[in-house]
Amino acid sequence: MIEERQPLRAHKISLSNRSLGVITGVKDVVSFDLNEIILDTDQGLLMIKGKNLHVKKLLVEKGEVEPGKKEGLLGRLLK
Repeated sequence: MIEERQPLRAHKISLSNRSLGVITGVKDVVSFDLNEIILDTDQGLLMIKGKNLHVKKLLVEKGEVEPGKKEGLLGRLLK
């Protein structure tokens, strides 16, 4: 019997100034805290490590996650 595989969605990681990013091809956020984000993608698990990490936006239907750094008081005041 031949097993049919579902085609993989496009998988892309974009990072701007080491503070904001977009990751596509994400199926689920396995876990996240201030120092680590673990994502289940179409191509396996993806681990992101850093400091003051934050999941800014999760679009499950599009398979996108926007991780970023959590802003401090000064960052919010200067917006």
